Amino acid sequence: MRLAADAGLTTIVLSAVWKQGASAADDLPPLRRAVAAAKTVGIAPQLAVYQRSSSTPLDDTARTAFSEYAVALVQALPSVRTVFVGNEPNLNLFWQPQFDPSGGDAAAGAYEQLLATTYDALKGADPKLTVVGGNLAPRGGDNPAASRQTHSPTTFIEDLGTAYRASGRTKPLMDMFSIHVYGESPKIPPSFPHPHTKSIGIADYDKLVSLLGQAFDGTAQSGSKLPIVYGEYGVETDVPAAGYTGTEVVATATPETQARDYRQAIELAACQKNVRALDFFHVLDEQQLAGLQSGLYYVDGAAKPSAEAVKRTALTCGS
Repeated sequence: MRLAADAGLTTIVLSAVWKQGASAADDLPPLRRAVAAAKTVGIAPQLAVYQRSSSTPLDDTARTAFSEYAVALVQALPSVRTVFVGNEPNLNLFWQPQFDPSGGDAAAGAYEQLLATTYDALKGADPKLTVVGGNLAPRGGDNPAASRQTHSPTTFIEDLGTAYRASGRTKPLMDMFSIHVYGESPKIPPSFPHPHTKSIGIADYDKLVSLLGQAFDGTAQSGSKLPIVYGEYGVETDVPAAGYTGTEVVATATPETQARDYRQAIELAACQKNVRALDFFHVLDEQQLAGLQSGLYYVDGAAKPSAEAVKRTALTCGS
Protein backbone atom coordinates (compact mmCIF):
# COMPACT_ATOMS: atom_id res chain seq x y z
CA MET A 1 0.00 0.00 0.00
CA ARG A 2 2.90 2.36 0.65
CA LEU A 3 4.21 1.66 -2.84
CA ALA A 4 0.79 2.39 -4.33
CA ALA A 5 0.63 5.68 -2.46
CA ASP A 6 4.18 6.57 -3.56
CA ALA A 7 3.04 6.21 -7.19
CA GLY A 8 0.12 8.56 -6.59
CA LEU A 9 -2.62 5.94 -6.71
CA THR A 10 -5.80 6.85 -4.85
CA THR A 11 -7.80 3.61 -4.92
CA ILE A 12 -7.02 -0.09 -4.75
CA VAL A 13 -9.21 -3.07 -5.69
CA LEU A 14 -9.17 -6.10 -3.39
CA SER A 15 -10.44 -9.51 -4.50
CA ALA A 16 -12.93 -11.79 -2.77
CA VAL A 17 -13.48 -15.06 -4.65
CA TRP A 18 -16.85 -16.66 -3.95
CA LYS A 19 -17.60 -20.36 -4.30
CA GLN A 20 -20.37 -22.63 -3.16
CA GLY A 21 -20.30 -22.70 0.64
CA ALA A 22 -17.99 -19.69 0.93
CA SER A 23 -17.97 -17.94 4.30
CA ALA A 24 -17.48 -14.20 4.50
CA ALA A 25 -16.24 -14.61 8.07
CA ASP A 26 -13.50 -16.98 6.90
CA ASP A 27 -12.38 -14.63 4.12
CA LEU A 28 -12.43 -11.40 6.13
CA PRO A 29 -9.09 -11.50 8.06
CA PRO A 30 -6.77 -10.72 5.09
CA LEU A 31 -9.28 -8.23 3.69
CA ARG A 32 -9.41 -6.40 7.01
CA ARG A 33 -5.61 -6.17 7.06
CA ALA A 34 -5.51 -4.87 3.49
CA VAL A 35 -8.25 -2.31 4.14
CA ALA A 36 -6.47 -1.08 7.26
CA ALA A 37 -3.19 -0.74 5.35
CA ALA A 38 -4.93 1.19 2.56
CA LYS A 39 -6.56 3.59 5.02
CA THR A 40 -3.23 4.21 6.72
CA VAL A 41 -1.76 5.68 3.53
CA GLY A 42 -4.92 7.45 2.35
CA ILE A 43 -5.96 4.99 -0.37
CA ALA A 44 -9.67 4.15 -0.80
CA PRO A 45 -10.21 0.36 -0.72
CA GLN A 46 -12.64 -1.16 -3.20
CA LEU A 47 -13.85 -4.75 -3.47
CA ALA A 48 -14.24 -7.12 -6.42
CA VAL A 49 -16.50 -10.09 -5.67
CA TYR A 50 -16.43 -12.82 -8.31
CA GLN A 51 -16.08 -16.55 -8.89
CA ARG A 52 -14.35 -19.07 -11.12
CA SER A 53 -16.42 -20.87 -13.73
CA SER A 54 -16.63 -24.00 -11.60
CA SER A 55 -18.78 -22.01 -9.17
CA THR A 56 -20.85 -20.00 -11.65
CA PRO A 57 -24.06 -18.97 -9.80
CA LEU A 58 -26.77 -20.08 -12.22
CA ASP A 59 -29.86 -20.51 -10.04
CA ASP A 60 -31.73 -18.47 -7.46
CA THR A 61 -30.11 -20.26 -4.52
CA ALA A 62 -26.57 -19.65 -5.77
CA ARG A 63 -27.29 -16.05 -6.73
CA THR A 64 -28.71 -15.36 -3.30
CA ALA A 65 -25.69 -16.96 -1.62
CA PHE A 66 -23.33 -14.87 -3.77
CA SER A 67 -25.18 -11.64 -2.97
CA GLU A 68 -25.34 -12.43 0.75
CA TYR A 69 -21.59 -13.07 0.74
CA ALA A 70 -20.98 -9.69 -0.90
CA VAL A 71 -23.25 -7.91 1.59
CA ALA A 72 -21.59 -9.58 4.57
CA LEU A 73 -18.17 -8.45 3.36
CA VAL A 74 -19.09 -4.79 2.87
CA GLN A 75 -20.97 -4.67 6.16
CA ALA A 76 -17.81 -5.89 7.90
CA LEU A 77 -15.65 -3.46 5.88
CA PRO A 78 -17.40 -0.07 6.17
CA SER A 79 -14.50 1.72 4.45
CA VAL A 80 -15.35 -0.12 1.22
CA ARG A 81 -17.74 2.05 -0.75
CA THR A 82 -17.40 0.50 -4.22
CA VAL A 83 -18.11 -3.13 -5.17
CA PHE A 84 -17.33 -4.78 -8.52
CA VAL A 85 -19.72 -7.65 -9.25
CA GLY A 86 -18.23 -10.49 -11.27
CA ASN A 87 -15.01 -10.67 -13.25
CA GLU A 88 -14.75 -11.17 -17.01
CA PRO A 89 -18.06 -13.05 -17.35
CA ASN A 90 -17.51 -13.07 -21.12
CA LEU A 91 -14.71 -15.65 -20.66
CA ASN A 92 -15.22 -19.31 -19.82
CA LEU A 93 -12.49 -19.07 -17.17
CA PHE A 94 -14.96 -17.15 -14.99
CA TRP A 95 -18.38 -18.02 -16.42
CA GLN A 96 -19.86 -21.18 -17.88
CA PRO A 97 -21.76 -21.87 -19.99
CA GLN A 98 -21.12 -19.06 -22.47
CA PHE A 99 -23.62 -20.41 -25.02
CA ASP A 100 -26.85 -22.41 -24.89
CA PRO A 101 -27.27 -25.69 -26.82
CA SER A 102 -28.53 -23.82 -29.89
CA GLY A 103 -25.48 -21.52 -29.95
CA GLY A 104 -27.29 -18.53 -28.50
CA ASP A 105 -26.16 -16.46 -25.54
CA ALA A 106 -26.18 -18.00 -22.09
CA ALA A 107 -23.58 -15.95 -20.22
CA ALA A 108 -24.91 -12.40 -20.47
CA GLY A 109 -28.47 -13.40 -19.61
CA ALA A 110 -27.36 -15.32 -16.53
CA TYR A 111 -24.93 -12.59 -15.49
CA GLU A 112 -27.75 -10.04 -15.77
CA GLN A 113 -29.69 -12.01 -13.18
CA LEU A 114 -26.70 -12.19 -10.82
CA LEU A 115 -26.00 -8.49 -11.22
CA ALA A 116 -29.64 -7.59 -10.54
CA THR A 117 -29.78 -9.79 -7.43
CA THR A 118 -26.50 -8.48 -6.05
CA TYR A 119 -27.28 -4.84 -6.88
CA ASP A 120 -30.56 -5.06 -4.96
CA ALA A 121 -28.91 -6.79 -1.99
CA LEU A 122 -26.06 -4.28 -1.77
CA LYS A 123 -28.34 -1.28 -2.15
CA GLY A 124 -30.67 -2.74 0.45
CA ALA A 125 -27.76 -2.93 2.86
CA ASP A 126 -26.46 0.55 2.01
CA PRO A 127 -28.06 2.68 -0.72
CA LYS A 128 -24.90 4.80 -0.98
CA LEU A 129 -22.69 1.93 -2.14
CA THR A 130 -21.44 2.16 -5.72
CA VAL A 131 -22.07 -1.07 -7.65
CA VAL A 132 -19.89 -1.69 -10.71
CA GLY A 133 -21.09 -4.14 -13.35
CA GLY A 134 -19.65 -5.61 -16.52
CA ASN A 135 -15.97 -6.02 -15.65
CA LEU A 136 -15.50 -7.49 -19.11
CA ALA A 137 -12.40 -8.83 -20.83
CA PRO A 138 -11.42 -6.74 -23.89
CA ARG A 139 -11.65 -9.58 -26.42
CA GLY A 140 -13.58 -12.76 -27.15
CA GLY A 141 -14.40 -15.16 -29.96
CA ASP A 142 -18.24 -15.30 -30.19
CA ASN A 143 -17.88 -18.86 -31.53
CA PRO A 144 -20.05 -21.49 -29.82
CA ALA A 145 -18.10 -24.24 -31.61
CA ALA A 146 -14.71 -23.13 -30.28
CA SER A 147 -12.82 -25.27 -27.81
CA ARG A 148 -12.53 -22.21 -25.56
CA GLN A 149 -15.88 -20.45 -25.59
CA THR A 150 -15.84 -16.69 -25.07
CA HIS A 151 -17.81 -13.61 -26.01
CA SER A 152 -16.44 -10.34 -27.32
CA PRO A 153 -17.29 -7.38 -25.09
CA THR A 154 -19.31 -5.90 -27.96
CA THR A 155 -21.58 -8.93 -28.21
CA PHE A 156 -21.78 -9.32 -24.43
CA ILE A 157 -22.96 -5.73 -23.96
CA GLU A 158 -25.58 -6.21 -26.68
CA ASP A 159 -26.77 -9.44 -25.06
CA LEU A 160 -26.77 -7.86 -21.58
CA GLY A 161 -29.02 -5.07 -22.83
CA THR A 162 -31.33 -7.57 -24.50
CA ALA A 163 -31.57 -9.64 -21.30
CA TYR A 164 -32.22 -6.55 -19.18
CA ARG A 165 -35.00 -5.30 -21.44
CA ALA A 166 -36.58 -8.77 -21.59
CA SER A 167 -36.54 -9.04 -17.79
CA GLY A 168 -38.97 -6.15 -17.38
CA ARG A 169 -36.81 -4.78 -14.57
CA THR A 170 -37.64 -1.20 -13.61
CA LYS A 171 -34.50 -0.54 -11.55
CA PRO A 172 -30.86 -0.17 -12.60
CA LEU A 173 -28.36 -3.02 -12.68
CA MET A 174 -25.28 -0.96 -11.91
CA ASP A 175 -23.99 2.50 -11.07
CA MET A 176 -20.85 2.17 -13.19
CA PHE A 177 -19.68 -0.09 -16.01
CA SER A 178 -16.19 -1.59 -16.02
CA ILE A 179 -14.15 -3.06 -18.84
CA HIS A 180 -10.56 -4.34 -18.86
CA VAL A 181 -8.53 -2.67 -21.60
CA TYR A 182 -5.36 -4.72 -22.12
CA GLY A 183 -3.76 -4.50 -25.55
CA GLU A 184 -3.33 -7.60 -27.67
CA SER A 185 0.42 -7.49 -27.05
CA PRO A 186 3.05 -5.16 -25.58
CA LYS A 187 3.44 -3.71 -29.08
CA ILE A 188 -0.12 -2.36 -29.01
CA PRO A 189 -0.28 1.09 -27.37
CA PRO A 190 -3.46 2.30 -25.62
CA SER A 191 -4.04 4.72 -28.52
CA PHE A 192 -4.73 1.80 -30.91
CA PRO A 193 -8.46 1.64 -31.86
CA HIS A 194 -10.49 -1.38 -33.01
CA PRO A 195 -13.00 0.04 -35.53
CA HIS A 196 -13.29 -3.19 -37.52
CA THR A 197 -13.41 -5.78 -34.72
CA LYS A 198 -15.52 -6.39 -31.63
CA SER A 199 -12.62 -5.81 -29.24
CA ILE A 200 -12.59 -2.73 -27.00
CA GLY A 201 -9.60 -0.76 -25.72
CA ILE A 202 -9.06 2.69 -24.30
CA ALA A 203 -9.08 4.26 -27.77
CA ASP A 204 -12.53 2.74 -28.44
CA TYR A 205 -14.30 5.03 -25.98
CA ASP A 206 -16.82 6.33 -28.52
CA LYS A 207 -17.68 2.78 -29.60
CA LEU A 208 -18.17 1.74 -25.96
CA VAL A 209 -20.43 4.69 -25.17
CA SER A 210 -22.50 3.94 -28.27
CA LEU A 211 -22.84 0.27 -27.32
CA LEU A 212 -23.97 1.13 -23.79
CA GLY A 213 -26.47 3.61 -25.21
CA GLN A 214 -27.91 1.06 -27.62
CA ALA A 215 -28.14 -1.50 -24.83
CA PHE A 216 -29.76 0.64 -22.12
CA ASP A 217 -30.92 4.10 -23.20
CA GLY A 218 -34.66 4.51 -22.68
CA THR A 219 -34.70 2.14 -19.69
CA ALA A 220 -34.19 2.56 -15.96
CA GLN A 221 -30.52 1.72 -16.52
CA SER A 222 -28.31 4.58 -17.67
CA GLY A 223 -26.52 3.77 -20.94
CA SER A 224 -24.73 6.42 -22.97
CA LYS A 225 -24.20 8.49 -19.81
CA LEU A 226 -23.21 5.55 -17.61
CA PRO A 227 -19.92 6.20 -15.77
CA ILE A 228 -17.11 3.96 -17.02
CA VAL A 229 -14.21 2.37 -15.17
CA TYR A 230 -11.21 0.92 -16.96
CA GLY A 231 -10.96 -1.76 -14.33
CA GLU A 232 -7.71 -3.41 -15.44
CA TYR A 233 -4.88 -2.24 -17.66
CA GLY A 234 -1.34 -3.53 -17.73
CA VAL A 235 1.76 -4.05 -19.86
CA GLU A 236 4.16 -6.81 -18.86
CA THR A 237 7.82 -5.82 -18.79
CA ASP A 238 11.21 -7.41 -19.02
CA VAL A 239 12.50 -8.17 -15.52
CA PRO A 240 15.84 -9.11 -13.97
CA ALA A 241 16.32 -12.79 -13.22
CA ALA A 242 16.84 -12.26 -9.50
CA GLY A 243 13.69 -12.52 -7.41
CA TYR A 244 11.51 -14.17 -10.07
CA THR A 245 10.78 -17.85 -10.61
CA GLY A 246 9.56 -19.98 -13.49
CA THR A 247 9.42 -19.13 -17.17
CA GLU A 248 7.79 -16.21 -18.95
CA VAL A 249 4.91 -17.31 -21.18
CA VAL A 250 4.11 -14.11 -23.12
CA ALA A 251 5.98 -11.37 -24.95
CA THR A 252 7.14 -8.49 -22.76
CA ALA A 253 7.98 -4.83 -23.26
CA THR A 254 10.83 -2.73 -21.96
CA PRO A 255 10.13 -0.86 -18.73
CA GLU A 256 10.44 2.36 -20.73
CA THR A 257 7.70 1.23 -23.12
CA GLN A 258 5.46 0.40 -20.19
CA ALA A 259 6.01 3.87 -18.74
CA ARG A 260 5.14 5.46 -22.09
CA ASP A 261 1.97 3.39 -22.42
CA TYR A 262 0.84 4.05 -18.86
CA ARG A 263 1.33 7.79 -19.34
CA GLN A 264 -0.61 7.69 -22.61
CA ALA A 265 -3.41 5.62 -21.04
CA ILE A 266 -3.90 8.25 -18.33
CA GLU A 267 -3.87 11.09 -20.85
CA LEU A 268 -6.47 9.37 -23.04
CA ALA A 269 -8.76 8.46 -20.14
CA ALA A 270 -8.57 11.98 -18.72
CA CYS A 271 -10.16 13.32 -21.93
CA GLN A 272 -13.02 10.79 -22.00
CA LYS A 273 -16.08 12.38 -20.42
CA ASN A 274 -17.72 9.30 -18.87
CA VAL A 275 -14.53 7.68 -17.56
CA ARG A 276 -14.16 7.84 -13.80
CA ALA A 277 -11.15 5.61 -13.14
CA LEU A 278 -8.23 3.75 -14.68
CA ASP A 279 -6.88 0.85 -12.60
CA PHE A 280 -3.41 -0.57 -13.23
CA PHE A 281 -2.95 -4.30 -12.75
CA HIS A 282 -0.75 -4.68 -10.63
CA VAL A 283 1.01 -2.35 -8.19
CA LEU A 284 3.75 -4.97 -7.62
CA ASP A 285 4.90 -7.68 -10.04
CA GLU A 286 3.91 -11.28 -9.43
CA GLN A 287 6.92 -13.40 -8.51
CA GLN A 288 5.97 -16.28 -10.81
CA LEU A 289 6.86 -15.36 -14.39
CA ALA A 290 3.80 -17.26 -15.60
CA GLY A 291 1.81 -14.55 -13.83
CA LEU A 292 1.78 -10.82 -14.58
CA GLN A 293 4.88 -8.63 -14.44
CA SER A 294 2.83 -5.53 -15.24
CA GLY A 295 3.41 -3.80 -11.92
CA LEU A 296 4.68 -0.32 -11.29
CA TYR A 297 7.33 -1.98 -9.15
CA TYR A 298 9.56 -5.04 -9.50
CA VAL A 299 8.98 -7.92 -7.14
CA ASP A 300 11.60 -6.58 -4.72
CA GLY A 301 9.82 -3.22 -4.50
CA ALA A 302 12.22 -1.30 -6.72
CA ALA A 303 10.36 1.23 -8.84
CA LYS A 304 10.00 0.84 -12.60
CA PRO A 305 9.97 4.03 -14.71
CA SER A 306 6.17 3.68 -14.85
CA ALA A 307 5.83 4.46 -11.13
CA GLU A 308 7.20 7.95 -11.66
CA ALA A 309 5.31 8.32 -14.95
CA VAL A 310 2.00 7.52 -13.30
CA LYS A 311 2.71 9.85 -10.42
CA ARG A 312 3.68 12.76 -12.67
CA THR A 313 1.04 12.48 -15.41
CA ALA A 314 -1.70 15.05 -14.98
CA LEU A 315 -5.29 13.87 -14.63
CA THR A 316 -6.66 16.90 -16.47
CA CYS A 317 -7.44 16.68 -20.18
CA GLY A 318 -4.92 18.56 -22.28
CA SER A 319 -2.41 19.07 -19.48
